[in-house]
Amino acid sequence: MKSSAQIISLPIISISDGVQVGKVRSLVLNPEKGSIDFLTIEHEDWQASIKAIPYKKVIGVGEFALTIESSNAVIDLNEIPIANQLVNKKIQIKDTRVMTRKGQLLGEVSEYFVDDETGQILGMELKTPNQQLTISSEFVLTYGKDILIVKEEATQNYITNANELDPTKESTAAVNEAVNDVKESIYILPVEERKTEDNELASLKKKQIDLLNGKRLSKTIYDSNGNVLFDKGITLTPEDIMKAQNDSPSTVVELSMNVEA
Repeated sequence: MKSSAQIISLPIISISDGVQVGKVRSLVLNPEKGSIDFLTIEHEDWQASIKAIPYKKVIGVGEFALTIESSNAVIDLNEIPIANQLVNKKIQIKDTRVMTRKGQLLGEVSEYFVDDETGQILGMELKTPNQQLTISSEFVLTYGKDILIVKEEATQNYITNANELDPTKESTAAVNEAVNDVKESIYILPVEERKTEDNELASLKKKQIDLLNGKRLSKTIYDSNGNVLFDKGITLTPEDIMKAQNDSPSTVVELSMNVEA
């Protein structure tokens, strides 16, 4: 789960190219689905037209960057009517007033939260005269340009901690129960499908090695535990890159963003 503030302004990194294609400028809401369908891009060379990335093309949303497979994921909004229509609707969740179906004004949205895997809106923080509360998106009836309409039951189901919206924060008991329910029906990928997935991953890792091999680091790189992995100024070898790959995808992103030819 990510807040909108954690996503906006993140550098967008193309994994296969090893380049930054821009920064996240805004999140484009699909009010019918209650999801973020596109991300618009901020780039100094793209002033004449608006570029965007379909959320389904996003590989990951990390602390330091948002990653995509390649720059081919970037589209021109003028060429995608549906995306252009969504942008032109200019529906923003943040700073929008929240009202019940019967007209009771509850407050104003100060922040909202997105499932970073799917782009689905999970809920929003509500600023009221007396306190800050959180509402789950399950109570939202309408995402409007001026007003966000919620069900009456929302007032009896406020959440005090926004972290409770995170779908990954299930209780251990709930996880164990789910595991027991599916133990007898676990689906194992056929050998051929598993081979295909393994081949695709191996191909991607080879591209990263080819791209970064021989490049000089412009800053010190730390591993996922906060320990120094590579010192500033070293020239990367295939072994170094594989070491970063084994640590975490975000470590490879850090390498890509801090190398010199």
